[in-house]
Amino acid sequence: MIFFQKHKFFIATLTLLFVSAISFAVYYGYVQVEEEKIRQDEYKKVAQQIQRKVANAIVLKEKATLAIALALMSQKDFQYRIIKKTIPAHYFDAIIKQFRQNTLYKNIWIQVMDKNGKSLYRSWTKEHGENLAKLREEIATIKKTKQILNTLSVGQYDFSIKAMIPVMSGKKMLGIFEVISHFNSIAKNFKEDGYESVIVATKEQSKHIKYPLTKLFIGEYYVANLNAAKNLRTLLGKYGIENIAKKPYTIVDDYFIVPYSIKNSNKKVLGYDFVFQKVNRLQNIELEHFTFKWMILGLLFFSLLGALINITLYVFMRKQKIYYKNIIDTSKNIIIINDKKKILEVNKTFFKYFKNYKTLEAFREQNSCVCKFFVEEEGYLTEGDVSYYWLEVILKNPEHTNKVKMNIDNKTYYFSITAALIDAQKEYYSVVLSDITQEEIYKNELQKSVITDPLTGLYNRRYYYEKIKEEMYAAKRYGLALSIIMTDIDFFKKVNDTHGHDVGDEVLKVYSKLLQENLRESDIICRIGGEEFIIILPHTKKEQAVKIAEKLRKRVQQSKKILPITMSFGVTEYINGESEDYIFKRVDEALYRAKEKGRNKVEVG
Repeated sequence: MIFFQKHKFFIATLTLLFVSAISFAVYYGYVQVEEEKIRQDEYKKVAQQIQRKVANAIVLKEKATLAIALALMSQKDFQYRIIKKTIPAHYFDAIIKQFRQNTLYKNIWIQVMDKNGKSLYRSWTKEHGENLAKLREEIATIKKTKQILNTLSVGQYDFSIKAMIPVMSGKKMLGIFEVISHFNSIAKNFKEDGYESVIVATKEQSKHIKYPLTKLFIGEYYVANLNAAKNLRTLLGKYGIENIAKKPYTIVDDYFIVPYSIKNSNKKVLGYDFVFQKVNRLQNIELEHFTFKWMILGLLFFSLLGALINITLYVFMRKQKIYYKNIIDTSKNIIIINDKKKILEVNKTFFKYFKNYKTLEAFREQNSCVCKFFVEEEGYLTEGDVSYYWLEVILKNPEHTNKVKMNIDNKTYYFSITAALIDAQKEYYSVVLSDITQEEIYKNELQKSVITDPLTGLYNRRYYYEKIKEEMYAAKRYGLALSIIMTDIDFFKKVNDTHGHDVGDEVLKVYSKLLQENLRESDIICRIGGEEFIIILPHTKKEQAVKIAEKLRKRVQQSKKILPITMSFGVTEYINGESEDYIFKRVDEALYRAKEKGRNKVEVG
């Protein structure tokens, strides 16, 4: 009894140490198992995200290729040349050069076929004349349907993305116009985002290639992107393309490899896009949340236990806290801890963006919330009227991908944003912001290029058809007025014939700008043909639209910039219930009457 009385503190301390040791073993084992589970789940999510990115990139490239094809078909004597089967070798060289200089598309090919699939023209080679109908099943499809077709295929020259458009004269098909783009720009954009790509055709499809564009192969597999790194091609050859293609992801030689099966419109696998990322560059946001959450809980528990045992255990736990804080500080993402009233803690990456603040205290003196830097824009989270409204939105929709646009020190950034509850009692939340600025900028630029005319900078025919449907729906539903104006330059062919196409292009750019400057902010002007423009006038009756057209006509006549020209105008107002094709027909007929009556006039349809 005396021994126990004298040494009860020592025994109690040993007991607490034993309990703490057991607790730590259970804690550490649990954390290790859960971390590995989260890591594997995150690898699967990252692989799925990468596959979605590849799929979206291919879809965007297909749409952009189709937009280019529609723009290129606007040349006036094109149908005549198909009928006569006489297309000069350099017929499209100038416009291809413009795309190379002014867009992301540095290498597009053009092919023209007659109605039976015989090649009449190829922009990339002088060789043509063979009948491709037996070699390419999509030719039979387009002959049958007479519909535009986006497809991916492997031909004699390359594994590529194609937009095929039937050339029609009424209901009669004259031929097929085809624009071919390549996978190089997709691989290049992925590289700018920190990924490497190797795009290959299957062994079966590679047999079709007789004149390979890239001249790159991995065994019997053709490599479709010129920038495919040699060490990555060697790695694929070493571990086997088919082996890697069968798995959702593979980790070898410190690389995280995600395969994406590239299929044509018939769901046939033509090849694979293998996306590479260094394992140590993968961002595991869920793991960061888990580690931080359990670090906080572990620190609270062991700090309390350490206070009961002795100062040594307290020091040990303090070291653990520093260790986990260092882990968080190594993250490339911004990590913020708050309690819905104020920010409690941030990591070092926070100050790489908010450079004007040296400490968290300095930031909190001027800002109650990071949301003060949010920019209100459709598709992005906003600050909201209630305190930390944006955080509630994220927590209620954990499966939804939330993004914010932020203006920090007069510079725009885009972030994906996630949040998690790390302490229910104190209501502590961790918020992680991942920088996706380059990805968002590229996506916005690509979307803009699809709906923009490259010469004038105005919206194009594709955008007009999208917008007129929206405005007609609004006019019908809410009983609003809606009018449109169609106009073109009088005797424009004479301008080109007399002064050359360079002067003609300058006339188009200068006078399209003049039209735009004399319209209201709500009006929408689009270039729909060579010298043809169409203007959508929301909330505008026919009488007011005629006044606008007359004002534009006078401004053009008085301008005399580059060359003195005149323009003819057709005006009409939307009739409730009519189709977009019918209103287009009516305004086109009004423009035709203006020309019939001597040009430089405004006619109403």
